[in-house]
Amino acid sequence: MSRIDEIKKRRTFAIISHPDAGKTTLTEKFLLYGGAINQAGSVKGKATAKHAVSDWMDIEKERGISVTSSVLQFEYGGCCINILDTPGHQDFSEDTYRTLMAADSAVMVIDASKGVEAQTRKLFKVCAMRHIPVFTFINKMDREARDIFDLLDEIEKELGIPTCPVNWPIGSGKQFAGVYDRKSQKIDLFEDTMKGTKMGTMKEIALDDPEISNYVTDEAKEVLEEEIELLDGASAEFDQELVDAGELSPVFFGSALMNFGVENFLNYFLKMTSSPLPRTSDQGTIDPIEEKDFSAFVFKIQANMNKAHRDRIAFMRICSGEFEAGMDAFHVQGDKKVRLSQPQQMMASERKMIDKAYAGDIIGIFDPGIFSIGDTITTSPKKFAYEGIPTFAPEHFARVRQVNTMKRKQFIKGINEIAQEGAIQIFQEFNTGMEEVIVGVVGTLQFDVLNYRLQHEYNVEIRLEKLPYEYIRWIENTEIDLENLRGTSDMKKIKDLKGRPLLLFINSWNVGMTLERNEGLVLSEFGRA
Repeated sequence: MSRIDEIKKRRTFAIISHPDAGKTTLTEKFLLYGGAINQAGSVKGKATAKHAVSDWMDIEKERGISVTSSVLQFEYGGCCINILDTPGHQDFSEDTYRTLMAADSAVMVIDASKGVEAQTRKLFKVCAMRHIPVFTFINKMDREARDIFDLLDEIEKELGIPTCPVNWPIGSGKQFAGVYDRKSQKIDLFEDTMKGTKMGTMKEIALDDPEISNYVTDEAKEVLEEEIELLDGASAEFDQELVDAGELSPVFFGSALMNFGVENFLNYFLKMTSSPLPRTSDQGTIDPIEEKDFSAFVFKIQANMNKAHRDRIAFMRICSGEFEAGMDAFHVQGDKKVRLSQPQQMMASERKMIDKAYAGDIIGIFDPGIFSIGDTITTSPKKFAYEGIPTFAPEHFARVRQVNTMKRKQFIKGINEIAQEGAIQIFQEFNTGMEEVIVGVVGTLQFDVLNYRLQHEYNVEIRLEKLPYEYIRWIENTEIDLENLRGTSDMKKIKDLKGRPLLLFINSWNVGMTLERNEGLVLSEFGRA
């Protein structure tokens, strides 16, 4: 198969949702249909004593949440699918934002009884900002759901995107009988999924087939016919161009846990999404089909995925060309040639070595400590760089020190490596070295993960003292005399690892006061990578 054919086969998407909407369960069911796993285990491990295939860190298994983004690849229906399963927990939203930079489309999972939740709103904004197509899967129809028209109305109002239901549910909770396909005008009925652990059999039946009364009550059929009529008059028409521009979201219904509607969704999704899209660089748009040379950017770094080897993996999204194991490429930010060794693809903590990969694929490369998030790697003589990934301002701060002073070296190594992954940001007191470390995070759960990882991966015990600051500002102008900067009594001067000065404040009023007292001072909310 040629390079272009391989690229056209690729589909790369992220799954986003609020915690507990069923995202990891849906991911697992995709793998079941792709033949990547034989039996799906319940994420919480109640029915079966298994953890989700895509959760690999011990803390994730203990709490039943996804903390890191996993990358899973499988073949289905003639396509090669790369799924980016993102952390659902809000404290790890920064990791999700970065992962969305590597996706060409997104699947938004919504809980049928809860509707649009805070985290969904936040993540949807990132998709809208990048104009990436968003497909909606309304999950948990096997439980009592809200009125479906109200749900669609909420998606349209809250997220500002019109919806187009591709199928329609018949009842919810114990009455959930299947889904009506608006295009084929048939009802899909599901049976024998053995609590969702097997694919089960799917049966199609026309709405006017007399046999339908064996599966759907007369009352449910009547309600369905009324709702379809209402839907045909009220909902937006399907328009592929609007879907591609991220301006219309096709909606599907089902239950990931019970395997209702998952295969149906997957089949439609593959028809409605495109192969890898062009990307913006500092030298114009790079088209994956036209650009023969290999290029990729780093969107995530993960240390210690394998405890036995203490390794660091840089996750890269290939944007053009063909990758070959052991090839040399130019690291644009490092301004030097590098060998891309030990390329691998992940299935949670299991990995397989690969020889080749193409635009759209996500690969993990062994990182000796040279890559940063947002870096570009290419074999093109043009040496272009893809647009950067923003760093988000932390909102919670703590002073961190190791309990045993003899473990200083491990402490510094651990805290630096975890910071390079982008999960935490580290700062120092203004006039000191690394003996006082201030850690900033987007969400407080990241403090728990830091504590856990330092203990289990670096064998270092720490004391963590929370600080009252909530606002951080980078100082943009270099000519400001920091020693004589006039701030408020609770302002704290710190510096980042590159020695750049920053200020911490307890509230926004103090930010304004400091700007008033220092003429010409320029403060910024975002750090430059």
